[in-house]
Amino acid sequence: MNSILLLNGPNLNRLGKREPGIYGSETLENVEAKLQNILKAYNVNIDSFQSNHEGELIDKIHQADDNYMGIIFNPGAYTHTSIALRDAISSIDVPVVEVHISNVHARESFRHHSLLAAVCEGQIVGLGTKGYELAAEYFASKIQER
Repeated sequence: MNSILLLNGPNLNRLGKREPGIYGSETLENVEAKLQNILKAYNVNIDSFQSNHEGELIDKIHQADDNYMGIIFNPGAYTHTSIALRDAISSIDVPVVEVHISNVHARESFRHHSLLAAVCEGQIVGLGTKGYELAAEYFASKIQER
């Protein structure tokens, strides 16, 4: 089971258009293509899913339990509000790396706390879309360690 789930939450479908001064001009499709290229070298597949709906994200997390070796998750604004997503992550045995494009700790105070971080294996914040790549390389390195 050398597959990773790339999961993106609300408004990330607007990546490249939404506030490029904060989030950059790269699209989500560009990010997905980069990750596919990185992971192909390790014989790892990646499936991508984006939703603006919390319940759909929860369903994908539940489905991941026996189907993926890791989840790269940018929960967007749900990071700061969703106990339901936290509970979904806690309910599975798949490690999750939380990714944020912007440095949430340097932004508005309501963005400083992640309800999900404590149940994730790690968190990558503020490195732009490079954070997704680092998370992918992290999971690929775990495969090589096996």
